[in-house]
Amino acid sequence: MSAQDSPHASDPHRPHHEHPPRGANPLRRTTDRIEAWCSGFLLLVLVLGLPLASVGTGLAAYESAMRAVQVQSAERHQVTARLISVPGTAPGSAADEKQKVQVSWTGDDGRQHTGTTRVPLNKAEGSTVRIWVDRDGSVQEPPISAGNAKAAGWVMGAMTAVGVYAGLVAVRKGMHVALNRRRYAQWDTEWDLVEPLWSARFGQ
Repeated sequence: MSAQDSPHASDPHRPHHEHPPRGANPLRRTTDRIEAWCSGFLLLVLVLGLPLASVGTGLAAYESAMRAVQVQSAERHQVTARLISVPGTAPGSAADEKQKVQVSWTGDDGRQHTGTTRVPLNKAEGSTVRIWVDRDGSVQEPPISAGNAKAAGWVMGAMTAVGVYAGLVAVRKGMHVALNRRRYAQWDTEWDLVEPLWSARFGQ
């Protein structure tokens, strides 16, 4: 027996079985391809778009808050004020509660100013407190700090990330529902064509 007649010899004319290319599956419907493409696109948006959106929004919020910090810090300053009118403490009030009182202080112009602020309950009339005032001599809240600006940036970034993720999930769900409706409609149409043939085959 020659090498050519050997059952182990390779046959150059033996058919080579290849796997069909991806997407050539006859059972793969157009709606399946659309869903796969859209799912891939949404995944790309999730991987790339979500970090960019959250970081960008967080930085924008931080920069905006820092501008407010600079403006408020430039417009407000602290002064020492004296309590001139303290209402009586209500029975059962907690020690860490605050109450509105009238205070008086001397401005940079040498004039006497009065205003209302909130102080702890343990402050008595005649005692002094540090308050924040603006250039017009009006009592103001303390200016926001750099820590508040950072917190605002983190919060806005996190909220943006959650919003983008929720939006993508909603889009994915809506796409799935719409494509399923399309599939069901196709199945109904195909069954309307096939059902009479099945009925005739079984003599119904």
